[in-house]
Amino acid sequence: MSDKIFLGGGGAGYGIPQEMALKYANRHGLIAGATGTGKTVTLQILAESFSNAGVPVILADVKGDLSGLAKSGTASHKLHEAFTSRAQTIGFDDYHYHACPVTFWDLYGHQGHPVRTTVAEMGPLLLSRLLELSEAQEGILNIAFRLADEEGLPLLDLKDLQALLVWTGENRADLSLRYGNVSTASIGAIQRRLLVLENQGGGQFFGEPALELSDLMRCDAEGRGMINILAADKLMAAPGLYATFLLWLLSELFEELPEVGDPDKPRLVFFFDEAHLLFDDAPKALIDKVEQVARLIRSKGVGIYFITQNPADVPEDILGQLGNRIQHALRAFTARDRKNLKLAAETYRENPRFSTEDAIREVGVGEAVTSMLQKKGVPGVVERTLIRPPSSQLGPITDVERKAALQASGMAGKYDQTLDRHSAYEILAQRAAQAATEAEVAEEQAEAAPEPMAREFNAARRYSGSRVSRSTSRSYGKPKDTFGSALSEAVIKELKGTTGRRIVRGILGGLFKGR
Repeated sequence: MSDKIFLGGGGAGYGIPQEMALKYANRHGLIAGATGTGKTVTLQILAESFSNAGVPVILADVKGDLSGLAKSGTASHKLHEAFTSRAQTIGFDDYHYHACPVTFWDLYGHQGHPVRTTVAEMGPLLLSRLLELSEAQEGILNIAFRLADEEGLPLLDLKDLQALLVWTGENRADLSLRYGNVSTASIGAIQRRLLVLENQGGGQFFGEPALELSDLMRCDAEGRGMINILAADKLMAAPGLYATFLLWLLSELFEELPEVGDPDKPRLVFFFDEAHLLFDDAPKALIDKVEQVARLIRSKGVGIYFITQNPADVPEDILGQLGNRIQHALRAFTARDRKNLKLAAETYRENPRFSTEDAIREVGVGEAVTSMLQKKGVPGVVERTLIRPPSSQLGPITDVERKAALQASGMAGKYDQTLDRHSAYEILAQRAAQAATEAEVAEEQAEAAPEPMAREFNAARRYSGSRVSRSTSRSYGKPKDTFGSALSEAVIKELKGTTGRRIVRGILGGLFKGR
């Protein structure tokens, strides 16, 4: 195995080899260019080369074309003559067709082995990005994760998180005093976003068995690195899930892998196709997280390569970390396009033989402007390069061939069946069932009391044989017509009259006379 990757031929007549040193391949890279200029084929060539060098690869197959890596190219292909002619032109004497070791993955489990992680491993920051939550809603999600840790409630799948949010809403009065306002409206908004994610099939992504990173870093019996292809054609319908998954994977690699310094070759290479999806409308906290990972994951022996149409799609702080660059053609139809073209040309180390800006505008399909890191990590002089032809099949494989590859895979059967362990949903349901049972027992004990009055007293209800009138009622009814009642009425009437007033004056006069 060589310590360099052959990319193609440059210089006059394309006879000067253009190579990438494996020692600097973990310094990250960029593949850019307009639609139809050959970015996907360049990605395929790099994946082949890293695999041949014993470096495992992870890439997303957005259009389905990269599945051809699992099958050898053939002389019957319509481009066979063009490929062999190009190989002769650039001096690629060792060119031959061969297949690569491939493992297919799919978040939905249809075109590859299922990929899962737990809600707890995803964390509140990435989950908030995935659900596009507001600041207040993200705060409540952080509260829920804190409660899960304090209450011993494992968050494995979506129903665990949904159940925990319900419990949080039911206890919001007590929680608001400790963590701040817990709004039922915000909880409802989060629940609706989770429902949308579940309807999109994202619920299959959360659960167990969770993906083990070691399964992405394997080599075959011949020492070639495994190419892990993530089926992303359907996943692109949910770009937030796509970007969040890849960022989660990068974060897991960063946290789990040990430091290796500057190895002779990368331990893993990660290709991020349609990279603009990661940065579109992303909050600053998330972009800072990507920049941090890009800066530090190099020391873990992981190289990250962003594939996008325009270098301007990548934030400047992250773009500055990408040392190895392959720039396919950029079109300049508008004033903005011309500005982006000029900015892209300025990021390269100039070659006195030609204008970089003109070269980026003029290169054809299968041709690119390249600049690779050289000794001591110094960027190489920009060169106009004719990219080498692929050794694997150009274009997708059939469904039958994909199915056969899945059955023969070393991962067959490991992730196919979902595991539903005792977690937050089951624990909270058990607590609710226990509380309902205790309430039912208490009610049965009260109903078993010997006397009705005791039962009514325990239930704190008034026991009365007749209906009690309202205290504000003015209707008392007429007294019964008896002799005693008639006499009483006559005496009261007399006291109200003259005789009554005389008696009162006499009594009062006697009292005050002695004074």
